[in-house]
Amino acid sequence: MKKKQNIDWDNLGFGVYPTRSMWKSTNSINGEWDKGGLIPYGNIEISPAAGVLNYGQGIFEGMKAYHSSKDRLVLFRPEMNAKRISTSCKRLCMPEISKDYFINAILEVVRDNADFVPPYNKGGLYIRPVVWGTAPTLGVAPASEYTFLVYTAPVGPYFRGGIKPLNLIASESYHRAAPKGIGHVKAIGNYSASLEPVRKAKEDGFDEVLYLKAEDERLVEEVGSANIFMRKGNQLVTPRLAGSILPGVTRNSILKLAQDQLGLDVTEGDLLLEDLFTADEVFCTGTAVVLTPVGHITYRKKTHMIKDGNMGEAATELRKKLVHIQLEKKEDSYGWIYPV
Repeated sequence: MKKKQNIDWDNLGFGVYPTRSMWKSTNSINGEWDKGGLIPYGNIEISPAAGVLNYGQGIFEGMKAYHSSKDRLVLFRPEMNAKRISTSCKRLCMPEISKDYFINAILEVVRDNADFVPPYNKGGLYIRPVVWGTAPTLGVAPASEYTFLVYTAPVGPYFRGGIKPLNLIASESYHRAAPKGIGHVKAIGNYSASLEPVRKAKEDGFDEVLYLKAEDERLVEEVGSANIFMRKGNQLVTPRLAGSILPGVTRNSILKLAQDQLGLDVTEGDLLLEDLFTADEVFCTGTAVVLTPVGHITYRKKTHMIKDGNMGEAATELRKKLVHIQLEKKEDSYGWIYPV
């Protein structure tokens, strides 16, 4: 394995950090992705009339590579990211990417930038695959050429200062996604829409926004770019995938671990906002945040503390079990680990 870069791993944050190389390939009007390959990390040239710039025809994924306790580099469930990027491409009228093609690109990038993967238990190498409509497009229509690019960045914890329960505000002013829209895919437009709500929330002292469902604001949907869970007694509930919620890889993993290893009664269904206020635990999940507890939720200017405001026992145990699998500290009985 390559000698690690001279980086202050203990103080590594979550942000852009240039690495050695990135993967790039293109797809012209004939619908076939070219062979592709590694290119030096750096700026790219793009037409001002590119479909992604003018009409938002673009999607992305988020993944991590880890230096595990077995002294090797591993990915976590990359086939799920491959499936989701294919779904996202199809929804935005872009050429789909096969699972093997996708994973091969990820492996090449990680191997070439292996020295940027943080040491064991110091963070991960964040992997950002993107697909853009890059041909000049004047008039609302799918582009005639596309670019698939994968770049990486070594990252530490998403939240500095260790895990602390989040302080959320439930918004009635903004919705994350519309029914029958593109909330279920990782379209770039979904995230640009969240910038203003989060900016305002942070100005008011909150960490993130808890979005309510557009068709029924009694129900919760997501926390910014993360899925949400609630535990009451032995029941663990998360909003069902009904077209406006992103099918998170971490979400899927936590559902499995909660049922198999904690014996919780898992439900994917409607999650009432008012039920969160009296929950035993509330937490959110995602590739970046992993599993982070929610301590307070403010709704209509009234703040509700979840239980005692601290990280609950189920969240603590689920996070530990997930991280132990990701870092190969425990046996992976699910086949989730993919060696690089």
